Amino acid sequence: MMTSVISAYLVFVNAATFLVYGIDKLKAKRGKWRIPESTLLLLAAIGGSLGAWLGMKVWHHKTMHKKFQYGVPLLLFLQLALGAYLCIRT
Repeated sequence: MMTSVISAYLVFVNAATFLVYGIDKLKAKRGKWRIPESTLLLLAAIGGSLGAWLGMKVWHHKTMHKKFQYGVPLLLFLQLALGAYLCIRT
């Protein structure tokens, strides 16, 4: 039961994060109000690191900013390591 709730949460947060990165890229191209970088990083930190990383790759967004270039892959690695640890432990 708990595994399916966590899985559903991760699917949702990663899909939402991916879309938010795409929306921010579109807003950047159109010169519109932007989503704060802190929000983009927060979405990655709360479990959306895969969506953030894919958003960076697909939308070519935030790829030159050091805190995204190194921070998002680091968050992804840490979240995957935590997931692997929890799977092994149970």
